[in-house]
Formats: sequence, structure tokens, C-alpha cells
Amino acid sequence: MISRQESFEQTSTTNDPWAALAAPLPAGTVAWRQDGRAIERDGKHFARFVAYVEANTVRERLDSVVPGEWNLTIELLPLVAATEDAENGDANRFAFKARLQILGIVREDVGTGKDYKQASTDAFKRAAVRFGIGHELYQLGTNWVEVESGAKGARPVEDPQAAHDRRAGAKSSSDSAQLSLPTAPTLSLERGVADLPDVPVCPMCSGRMWDNRVGKRNPKAPDFKCRDRRCDGVVWRLPDRAV
Repeated sequence: MISRQESFEQTSTTNDPWAALAAPLPAGTVAWRQDGRAIERDGKHFARFVAYVEANTVRERLDSVVPGEWNLTIELLPLVAATEDAENGDANRFAFKARLQILGIVREDVGTGKDYKQASTDAFKRAAVRFGIGHELYQLGTNWVEVESGAKGARPVEDPQAAHDRRAGAKSSSDSAQLSLPTAPTLSLERGVADLPDVPVCPMCSGRMWDNRVGKRNPKAPDFKCRDRRCDGVVWRLPDRAV
């Protein structure tokens, strides 16, 4: 009798399942949702939008690349403290730990949400990112979009995807025009730290990291920390970097 694992290896000798799992997701599967409250600036309202994919998109990737060779278990965690948006009914009080096993390899992560479904699917998708599924979402960056008003759930004036593509195109054109000019580090408006070209990506989620090398008081603290507060990715000083 041939086991499922052996059968998969025989039919996939010319393919790399790990590369297939981490391949970019199909066009049209990435959506955007508002994250947090809108802010007012110069008489207009702007809200931050974050990219996401549905849990079914992750399941379809797993079933198409490693059919029958993955397993998911979730564990309910104790309730977490209410967030600052609790008065608006947006508190992420529920949490789950997801354990995703693919071809014998196990990755775990924790997800939160305002109900059981949201928290469990968040944990599932975050565990899948550990295998590279949807990792490109963490590279899209912050997407501030104008909305019709400061009310909760106000409609965006511009499609969030179009707004992101427009800014990405403008940045690409600007970078190309200045390739021959010396450039100085740009300051991040979010925390006031320099975005230097040698800052690595997060080893856990492939997202952007804070550069803590300048001004850190504790020499044992990591030099780079993931900007995603839900991620625990850290990196100590690169060996070829002299600070």
C-alpha cells in the first residue's frame, strides 16, 4: 500500500510544493477593509485600509497544492482585554491558536477577533502565512484612503486598491527619476525612525520592520522589530553592519 505522503512525492517530483504555496495569490482575491477610526485633515476624512484575503482563498491554495496533506487544529485561548474601540463594538476580545500541519511540517500562530469566527479564521490565515501563503499582503504597506465622512463604516471616496496602485506607481516613477542622485534616508511619519535600505524584512511574516539600532538603551534589545504589533518577529544586528 502506498501512503498519501509517498503518492504526493511521486506525483510532484518536478514541483516544489513550498514554492507553490508561497506563490502570489490569484488576481482579484485581495480585498481591503478599514482598520481603525477615520481622522480629519484639512476638512477631509481619511481612514487606514489593510489588505486581506478570505479564509476560503487559503483553503483553495492548500487543496490545490497539497490535497489531503494538510491538517488544521484550533485552540480557544482566554479572553483578551478589551481594546480602545470597545465602545464602538470593535473590541477583539476572542483569541484562537491555530496549528497548521503541511506535509509533516507544523506552524502555529494566534488570531484575534470580535467573535469566534473572526478570531479562528484570523488564526488560520496567520498560521498559513508562516508557510508563505499570502505573505505578499504584508508588503503592501499603509494605505490611507479618503472616506465620505468620519462616521463608522463611511464609504471610501476612491477604491482602496486603486489608491494603493496609484501611490505605488507614483513612488516607482519617482524612484526611477532619482536613480542617479544620492538619496538620504526618509523619516517614517509613523514613528520617526529612518527607513534605511539595509533594514531586513520580518523573518516571521515578511513584513516591514522598525529600525531600533539608533537610540536603543538596552544593548540586549533586538535591532529590528516587526511593525505588525501582532507579530513577534525580531532581528539582532546584522553581522556586516557597523553602527
